Amino acid sequence: MTAMAHEPLTQADVLLEGFLALDAPEGFRAELIEGEIVVTPPPDGDHEDYIGLIVEQVHQQSRTRMQFAGNKGLKLESRGDCPKDRLIPDGTFAPRELRLYRGADSWMPCQGVAMVLEVTSTKPKADREAKRRCYARGGIPLYLLVDREATSITLFSDPEKDDYREQCTRPFGKPLALPEPFSFDLETADFL
Repeated sequence: MTAMAHEPLTQADVLLEGFLALDAPEGFRAELIEGEIVVTPPPDGDHEDYIGLIVEQVHQQSRTRMQFAGNKGLKLESRGDCPKDRLIPDGTFAPRELRLYRGADSWMPCQGVAMVLEVTSTKPKADREAKRRCYARGGIPLYLLVDREATSITLFSDPEKDDYREQCTRPFGKPLALPEPFSFDLETADFL
């Protein structure tokens, strides 16, 4: 019997293995964001109401038929020697014709995703900064952020490296134009 040489585990490997073995309490969500494990409690009703208002408009008005997944795990490129980021957006939109969710693992690649949605809750800084960088690195074309504290909605677009080159912010009550493949004005009057 010959012994097989094993490559030593890196710190990133150990972190990823620990994260994947994590058993978050029911309703809680665990994410691996820029090398940090973040556990988030279940959302409140207002958080879910914003998501519902957006999903309803996308399904009714989007030029391209969209599929929506709430809390779908995405594998995203990371920076440096960290393992791939693993984020669970509040919402993920993809063209229906792609059927991205069919047969997908719990953690799927983000190729083909048209837009991710986050509604701020207990850790708004993560949604505003770290998650924005992760989604940009993953090449997700659009990131829609509902910032409850700022009472505004922001669309980040044109990802390049660690950020988005374009952003458009509107206060609640003002419409926000969603570009292709959506091509409609998202109304936010009901957000007030």
